[in-house]
Amino acid sequence: MELQYSPEIIAVVLAAVYLLAIASAIDAILQARTAQGSIAWVVSLLTLPYLSVPLYLVFGRNKFDGYLEERAQIESQAEARLKVPRNELFDFQASDASAAFYRSLHRLARLPTVRGNAVELLVDGYATFDSIEAGLQRARRYILFQFYILRDDALGRRLGKVLAKKAREGLAVHLLYDEVGSRSFAKSPLYQQLQDAGVQLAAFNTTQGRRNRFQLNFRNHRKVVVVDGIRAWIGGHNVGIEYLGEDSERGPWRDTHLKIHGPAVIGAELTFATDWLWARREQLDLNWETDREAPGNSSVLLFPSDPASEFDEAGLMFHQVITQARDRIWIASPYFVPDRGIIAALQLAALRGVDVRVMIPDNADGPVVGLANWSFTRELLPAGVAVYRYEPAFMHQKVLLLDRELAGVGTANFDNRSFRLNFEITALVHDEIFCDEVEHMLLKDFDHSRLVTAEELTRKPIWFPLATAAARLMSPVL
Repeated sequence: MELQYSPEIIAVVLAAVYLLAIASAIDAILQARTAQGSIAWVVSLLTLPYLSVPLYLVFGRNKFDGYLEERAQIESQAEARLKVPRNELFDFQASDASAAFYRSLHRLARLPTVRGNAVELLVDGYATFDSIEAGLQRARRYILFQFYILRDDALGRRLGKVLAKKAREGLAVHLLYDEVGSRSFAKSPLYQQLQDAGVQLAAFNTTQGRRNRFQLNFRNHRKVVVVDGIRAWIGGHNVGIEYLGEDSERGPWRDTHLKIHGPAVIGAELTFATDWLWARREQLDLNWETDREAPGNSSVLLFPSDPASEFDEAGLMFHQVITQARDRIWIASPYFVPDRGIIAALQLAALRGVDVRVMIPDNADGPVVGLANWSFTRELLPAGVAVYRYEPAFMHQKVLLLDRELAGVGTANFDNRSFRLNFEITALVHDEIFCDEVEHMLLKDFDHSRLVTAEELTRKPIWFPLATAAARLMSPVL
């Protein structure tokens, strides 16, 4: 039987599409966090509604609905269970010159800087996963294990074996993954083996909630491991052999992770517990007591950021760090596609005499990102910003160094996705000795990098400026 479409039905469908396009355009005006993004959506929705309306439903919003309430719930419950007054432990004192700097960071993070921690810099995959595996083996109460990418490969099975063993021993083992980044994991034999062993598994499930139903634009990009509320690991690595440099297609890999031992781990627990509450609607029985062992002298601020907040937390944090710099600000990021505010802050820092260095991979993760990087490089060089392109491997580390005051290692990149769309976490360490270790690491990386010059840009093909400018237009969605 052939379907018959009357002109009246076609007219109703066309009118409905255009009404939905107008409603979406109004939503874009009200909700978009940047004027450029709002204009782009309005123009496309009103001129190409049949294509743009489905895209807007999937990629259009920058605000993740519902999570804010869940976060407030778990944070208030944890606060009520703290056994020691906060000021007895969280008495980190910033200098008068930086008091306002830390005050703003604490308000954005909703966490204080916590003293008394031992921190260990973990350079590249073998050091990172050897440390994580050893920590998992020492677990006695519970394990929180969260990664953006989890693969059923040699590394995934190696760590999975320890997680399964601990679950069979009766420990509470909670594993959380992003359903987009780890889309093949839920169908893998490793997933079933972990489930059979008693590991509690959950996808973050960004499509929960009425307004999130069609959204695939948000990602939980965090990499967090917590053991017994005492030790935590945070950084750039995911669970896959490419992060060890053992993937024949990806080749060598350069990345950085951080181990924290001490009371600041409570920030990592809070972050994981909120994500788990969203994913499974379950409360976790964790160690919320603040009278923990203080094994070191480092002060640590764990800085979670997410698209549910009123502010672009990660972007504001990076901007604040750059504007605070007096002597140097060094940044290493695999995806350097920043917004106008970050570019202006870097330019001003260089113009006032700060040693500003940005390190990016020479072999970018995709041609569009690579071309966009060149566009921002062209803006930074005249101000005196030194841009280095790391050559021996794909550089995936997310590291910053502010003077000898502060070093950061985490999951957030310098791009719109990390600023506004991803769930991220960064560890900010206030410790001169640790800053010296990060400096030593980055200096070795600079030695293996090429310093970009203005002459190199002038030697590019005639089509190159247009291609980089076109790629830059895509920066809000890269």
